[in-house]
Amino acid sequence: MSTSDTPQQAAASRLESRAHELEVVDVIRETPDSVSIVFEVPDRILSRFRYHPGQFLTLKIPGADGSGTAVARCYSMSSSPHLDDDLIVTVKRVNGGVASGWLCDNVTVGERITVLSPSGSFYPRSYANDLLLVGAGSGITPLMSIAKSTLIGGLSSVHLIYANRDADSAIFSAEIDEMVAEFPDRFAVTHWFESERGLPDAAAMADLMRDEADRELFICGPPPFMAVVEETAEQIGIPAALTHTERYISLSGDPFSDIEVSVSSGDDDASVAVTLAGTSIDLAWPRSATLLDVLLAAGHDAPFSCREGECSSCACRVVSGEVHMRKNDTLVDSDLAMGLTLACQAVPVSDEVTVTFDT
Repeated sequence: MSTSDTPQQAAASRLESRAHELEVVDVIRETPDSVSIVFEVPDRILSRFRYHPGQFLTLKIPGADGSGTAVARCYSMSSSPHLDDDLIVTVKRVNGGVASGWLCDNVTVGERITVLSPSGSFYPRSYANDLLLVGAGSGITPLMSIAKSTLIGGLSSVHLIYANRDADSAIFSAEIDEMVAEFPDRFAVTHWFESERGLPDAAAMADLMRDEADRELFICGPPPFMAVVEETAEQIGIPAALTHTERYISLSGDPFSDIEVSVSSGDDDASVAVTLAGTSIDLAWPRSATLLDVLLAAGHDAPFSCREGECSSCACRVVSGEVHMRKNDTLVDSDLAMGLTLACQAVPVSDEVTVTFDT
């Protein structure tokens, strides 16, 4: 931001740097209730769309509810940065879901959809650990990205436990079978079909997971299913630091709108040193302002989506010093143990804080 920029120009510049129109180059019908949408990323913005396996895209879906008003939704990528040139998000129809219904029924090749850059903290920090991936329904989406990336980019093994209503509703069935055939010594899959075995309870999950307590665990699926798996993980002794969860939320605000932020400094300001996209930034941090607002007000392109503490798009790591989160609905104990915080909710406790977004 130049010194001559108005607040409106600065806000527009921030939005332009985060939001981009991508063209749909393929639509893959995975099951009767789910589609994979393939986006082509132009060379000029490739750097904006580098991502970790397990992250998500935020899509602006125009007029999905018939009112002409666009809605924003987050969808995990099922593509792998180690394998796929294009970005792929997979969407499963939700009963009464205006966004998922519109995408499943209406999106076509050639459509241009506005998206935000990849976000999220649900991804392996390395490929050194053996993985246990436990998902249900559309929760398979980020787990597929993680599984493919680990098998291609590392040497560790992956066990996928995948629950569905029945075999016909299982997304990626053919691709999963191909992966088992290609990596028979490193990729194992256990299917659970509700039509045959009922809903999985803690005892059943313990039988499936008991021998996997030394693996790094990633969980994604409907909230009741995730609660059972988390309870089971604790019972069989998987450390909280090795347990990661992804919870889907519907954004209540509009992350695509221009954001105008101002903060007021005072004599009691803390100071913060931030690493963002390889750049070092030093700023005064007023005690009443969140880190995200401080960065945006100074014209820096910090990542965010909801600004409500619900999506983890703005997750960053506290390297030194102490912060307080006003709200946290996404980071779990293992994230907190790694020093992660939400920039949109973090206010300073110590006088000096060092933070990095380059995790």
